[in-house]
Amino acid sequence: QVQLVEAGGDLVQPGGSLRLSCAASGSIFSFNAMGWYRRAPGKERELVATITSAGIGNYGDSVKGRFTISRDNARNTVYLEMNSLKPEDTAVYYCNAGMTVGGITYDYWGQGTQVTVSS
Repeated sequence: QVQLVEAGGDLVQPGGSLRLSCAASGSIFSFNAMGWYRRAPGKERELVATITSAGIGNYGDSVKGRFTISRDNARNTVYLEMNSLKPEDTAVYYCNAGMTVGGITYDYWGQGTQVTVSS
């Protein structure tokens, strides 16, 4: 019913910036929290950032002060501004959204977008 599509992944140099977006479509009333997760080669998935329906953001320790999460509720879209990128930020970035229907909360995931930080 719901599809999330990430965009904006690219090859960037260390110290560069990138803006990711995740747009949702389908049978949507409204999302609860939304977030970004990433998985680096050979590593487990880790939390990057989450944002509540009210716009309150939370960040993983490795990205605090460098990344900013935001959302546009009218467009059911979540963004991730990535600054001062480091090679260790290289990963596939996935967006996530939760939606409560009939008292049950469902999680939705995108297919991911590749971010590569390299000189």
